[in-house]
Amino acid sequence: MKFNAEEIKKLILSVIMIGILLFGYKNLMLDDQDRRELLGNKSIADLEPKIKGAQEQILRTAEMEKKAPAENETLEQIRSLIPAGEPVAWFPPHMVEFLKRQGMDKCSVRLNGISPARDLPGFRMTSWAIDLPKTEFVQLAIAIAGLENEEPLLKITNLQIEANRSDLQFQHAVLTVETLVKDEKR
Repeated sequence: MKFNAEEIKKLILSVIMIGILLFGYKNLMLDDQDRRELLGNKSIADLEPKIKGAQEQILRTAEMEKKAPAENETLEQIRSLIPAGEPVAWFPPHMVEFLKRQGMDKCSVRLNGISPARDLPGFRMTSWAIDLPKTEFVQLAIAIAGLENEEPLLKITNLQIEANRSDLQFQHAVLTVETLVKDEKR
């Protein structure tokens, strides 16, 4: 089969056109797809730690949901242990009555401060000073033990005992205690 000059020109022109078409297809279409694929892979790689973190958060949330009924029951028990009203009205008489049962007739109770309870929304901590001007050491120790046993929401944070030089049998004691109370503002 012999090609004349005109057919050879057409054939060369066709090959050049096919070459240009293939070059354009590769540069314009395939490179753009490769770029998009690289960007997509990078986005997926960026999202994988976020997905893992979200899955861990889902697990933590599920665990918290399992624990919620028990925690709510504990909170209800705590609420039931706290008398209604402001602590300034009920705590000092309660402490005076307790100390009288322990044989300590003279005492004074004063509020030192109020702060929010950490990790317990709806509650606050009140700090009190209980002044016992004339007490015996053994009697005080028994009273402290009884106080810690009878009052689960009370914590003794400081104890100061001073000897009375004029009467060595009696001491002056100051207890600093904290107690959990309801936050009436909530």
